[in-house]
Amino acid sequence: MRTLYVRIVATFVGIAFVSGIVGLALTGAYYQERMKSESETKAWEMAESIRELYEQGMQSSLEQYLAAVAKLGFQIYAVDERLEGKTFGRAFKHGTLDDSAIRLVLDGGVFHGMEEENGRVRLFALFENSVRNTVGIPVRTPEGGYAVFVRPDLEAQIGEVRIVSAVLIGLTFLASLVLIAVLSRYIVKPLNVLKEATRRIAKGDFNVELEKSRSRKDEIGDLAEHFALMADSIGRLDRMRRDFVANVSHEFQTPLTSMQGLAKAMRDKQTTPEQTEQYLGIIERESRRLSSLSRQLLKLASLDRDDVRLQTESFRLDEQIREALITLEWQWSEKELNLELELPETFVIADAHLLHEVWMNLLSNGIRFCEPGDTIAVSIREERGNQVAVKVRDTGCGIPEEDLPLIFDRFHKADKSRSRSSENGGSGLGLSIAGKIVALHAGTIDVESELGRGTTFTVRLPQL
Repeated sequence: MRTLYVRIVATFVGIAFVSGIVGLALTGAYYQERMKSESETKAWEMAESIRELYEQGMQSSLEQYLAAVAKLGFQIYAVDERLEGKTFGRAFKHGTLDDSAIRLVLDGGVFHGMEEENGRVRLFALFENSVRNTVGIPVRTPEGGYAVFVRPDLEAQIGEVRIVSAVLIGLTFLASLVLIAVLSRYIVKPLNVLKEATRRIAKGDFNVELEKSRSRKDEIGDLAEHFALMADSIGRLDRMRRDFVANVSHEFQTPLTSMQGLAKAMRDKQTTPEQTEQYLGIIERESRRLSSLSRQLLKLASLDRDDVRLQTESFRLDEQIREALITLEWQWSEKELNLELELPETFVIADAHLLHEVWMNLLSNGIRFCEPGDTIAVSIREERGNQVAVKVRDTGCGIPEEDLPLIFDRFHKADKSRSRSSENGGSGLGLSIAGKIVALHAGTIDVESELGRGTTFTVRLPQL
């Protein structure tokens, strides 16, 4: 299997290789368009200078003169009228001259072999050690005419430069390969750390250490930061899932065990008629509580689905809250609570059935934790931003400050000292349901509380 490290290294090496080819092609094009004609002109002028110097002096034979010139860094091939040729300087390794080219020069013409040779391989032909890659000029001597073909001996003139350039390019390429291998590992290493962290999360271990990766100030650092946040969120969700299962099991198991014990006692004829009546009342209350708990769990499950669709309609919010108070009248009247209502006529567009659940939960919570003679206050106010705010305030026992951030968590109960009886204790799901419903309406629900002074819930909804 090809790893990411191998892929990155191969990609960088491929880029370097392709870049070299493209650079070579562009350099060849540049040479062809801008330097080729200049090089040909310099070569011709050089050959002309060699001929002029000889013809002006005529103090030695042509062969001696050409041998001396060759020592200055030239490759020369001279052909007499009998088409017998001789090389001066370093011998040519490639190519031969046609008789037609030699006759052209002997007849007084000029042979532009560099132009013809460079047309084959534009850039490399400049360096090819070929007799065809020369400039041919006629030279007159007392012994007769000669065709002299001249080319700069690049190995003699710039041989060291070529070697240094080749070594430089080779070492640069090798150094690039080493750096690619090292730096690619530096890039891939944090990804391997994330891979290992993913494997640990898949096995249920959410305590991943990504501090070194998160300290990077680049996209990988951002990825590590978001990955750590994701792992933390998954860990919290997993803990919530386990707590949820444990709480559900406990909430069902405790009353069921109690009901089973009471039913067994009655079947075994171990109770008096008065006790039997009392036990039946407890069984009835506990069965109602279990029924309510089941209904709330089903409600939460339905609200947790991604495809929840609100059945919105326009209705009077003040009338809905009054209906909720009427439904709970027997509870607040039994405690002789005082009601303070400020419910002006207010229309909203929302899911009436779901919002009714919110008011029932908030009002029943307030009633449950009030003492006889306390006050329940409900008010509706329109706010800026086209919002409506509903405040449900009670003067009951209040909520401890450390419990305020948790009251919307499922099965969380701020008043753990109270029993789970249907009269004093709730299931711990009501506020979770209320918060979920408000969130589905793109609203917010806030709480303020002071221990011993009361609690205020504020629900803000968009007044569409």
